[in-house]
Amino acid sequence: MKEKVLLFSLLFAAYTSHSFAADGFGTKTDNSEDKTEIKEKKKSRFTVGGYGEAVYSRNFYSDKYTRYINPENYKNESHGRFDLPHVVIFIGYDFGKGWSMGSEIEFEHGGTESAFEIEQEEAGEYESEVERGGEVALEQFWIQKSFCPQFNIKAGHIIVPVGGTNQHHMPTEFFGVYRPEGENTIMPCTWHETGLSIWGQAGDWRYEALIIPGLDSDRFDRLNWVKNGAGSPYEFKIGNAVAGAFRLDNYSIKGLRLSVSGYVGNSFSNTLSGNKDSQRYKDVKGTVAIGAFDFHYNDHNWIVRGNFDYGHLSDADIISTVNKNMSQNSPSPQQDVASSAIAAGVEAGYNLFSQFSKLDNKGQKLYVFGRYDYYDSMYDSKVPLYQYCGRQRVAAGINYYPIDEIVVKGEYSIGLLKSFYNNEPAISIGIAYAGFFTK
Repeated sequence: MKEKVLLFSLLFAAYTSHSFAADGFGTKTDNSEDKTEIKEKKKSRFTVGGYGEAVYSRNFYSDKYTRYINPENYKNESHGRFDLPHVVIFIGYDFGKGWSMGSEIEFEHGGTESAFEIEQEEAGEYESEVERGGEVALEQFWIQKSFCPQFNIKAGHIIVPVGGTNQHHMPTEFFGVYRPEGENTIMPCTWHETGLSIWGQAGDWRYEALIIPGLDSDRFDRLNWVKNGAGSPYEFKIGNAVAGAFRLDNYSIKGLRLSVSGYVGNSFSNTLSGNKDSQRYKDVKGTVAIGAFDFHYNDHNWIVRGNFDYGHLSDADIISTVNKNMSQNSPSPQQDVASSAIAAGVEAGYNLFSQFSKLDNKGQKLYVFGRYDYYDSMYDSKVPLYQYCGRQRVAAGINYYPIDEIVVKGEYSIGLLKSFYNNEPAISIGIAYAGFFTK
């Protein structure tokens, strides 16, 4: 019995950030099986899995870096893009006696996380962008001790489960071809840090509490708020400031998960900028506080998901001034950052194949869905120049599941901006997988 509990803890923890079981993935066990059959189907200690996405988008708007500065010059333009947003390999192992490990290696956009980009504003110069030091993104690497399902300790590089997308970011866990745009804009996504996590599940409740490094205020900007503060351009993550995060999930109602999560930590001291040690900045904290609510409903052939996130940054005016005066050779984008940001979204899809017994019996699904988002990375800004940072987005499309682990997606979306900007419609298609390769 003890071995089964530990094995369950490993599989539950291995994809804690993805929650297969909560979203309909996981293998169900038939209680009618006898002990001999169960022994024959015993899962291996070695676990291999992953997920991946390949997409194409035709965007019916300009991709020029000045499209928000002189929008009247860029009407009726379009461009197309092929992309591999995320390809991830997961490897886990159960050492026994409650000890286990997990790791994820991520290839983002098919590359090494080092690329050239055109600066979106000002001179339109080509710049080399490095999101994190190293050539491969290590999204997770942790060692875990499981005492019981209600209490587990995990240490290493782990997912920060703040917001719905960070906790459930596999392509089979959202309807859009790309991840939900609001949360993916204003906060790190997928957010992973080196730290310590305590988590467990008892009855209808699951909890997780984390101690992790604070964000780096040098890397905040107007388009993405604090998102890029989680990465590091160095071969280490600065740890001058320690932050805390938590998540609480409830499954009391059949088919429904309700979740709250949050984060708080200082950011201004968590940089390598030497001039911040002066008396002038002794009271500047740059405290980032984020509160989030998300839910997931899956029953009666409907899937409905939603999120609301609000974040506040103290001393945002001082951080903006300091960042804009930093050296051009620094990793800072040298931009203003807002004192608050917001993101809200909801999506709903109905499985049409549930009405056709032949297709339903084969386990195939075809969801027709709609989604609405509102987000603003400069929520408190009164500067008209930055009003393109706030927008609404409406999308509709289909998700076809020939089997549970594979999905083919198609979507039409339109970004609705303030009247003096051009709206941003797009058509996107994609194919994705997510699952374990070992049983």
